[in-house]
Amino acid sequence: MKVAILDIKGKDTGRKVELSEEVFGIEPNEHAIYLDVKQYLAHQRQGTHKAKERAEIAGSTRKIKKQKGTGTARAGSIKSPVFRGGGRIFGPRPKDYSQKLNKNVKRLARKSALSSKAKDKALIVVEDFNFDIPKTKSFVEVLSALGVGNKKSLVVLGDTNNSVYLSSRNFKGAEVVKSSELSTYEILNANSVVVLESAVAGIESNLSK
Repeated sequence: MKVAILDIKGKDTGRKVELSEEVFGIEPNEHAIYLDVKQYLAHQRQGTHKAKERAEIAGSTRKIKKQKGTGTARAGSIKSPVFRGGGRIFGPRPKDYSQKLNKNVKRLARKSALSSKAKDKALIVVEDFNFDIPKTKSFVEVLSALGVGNKKSLVVLGDTNNSVYLSSRNFKGAEVVKSSELSTYEILNANSVVVLESAVAGIESNLSK
């Protein structure tokens, strides 16, 4: 699969890059995508939620009224869950929500997501670029020239590029990641995937194993 390489002005450079059919041209496996996205979202949960139960509430331990003769139900503690301010019955406790997923399934999910974007013409390859100084305006201008300035975008770098990364931090419409950090969720969450030329080889190397 050959894709034209654009420059930062959005114009065709006249060069093309050969994208591996094994990575960018497979039939998307929806179940693999579902499992990988499910794991990603589960890992975003901190699991620190906690409610105090009866034994953890601060309060008097004396019997609040006599056992018989009141005409009401028996009550032995003000910390009982039936009273306001009492403990909570079966309240949430800290929990680890992480899930395990086979590496091959994760790899298949990412290939499926990339193939889906390539099939929908939502994958753009751009020649490598840099900024003299980190500047959000320069980053937005590049995305606008590529026709994705008003869309949610994912920019994939071949290697660490601080000027591009720092330029993107104040712009909520785009995420910048290295090819080695790609996730299925980020690919699918973006309307357009902008891949720098140097990142293509890294993506194919990581996903062809």
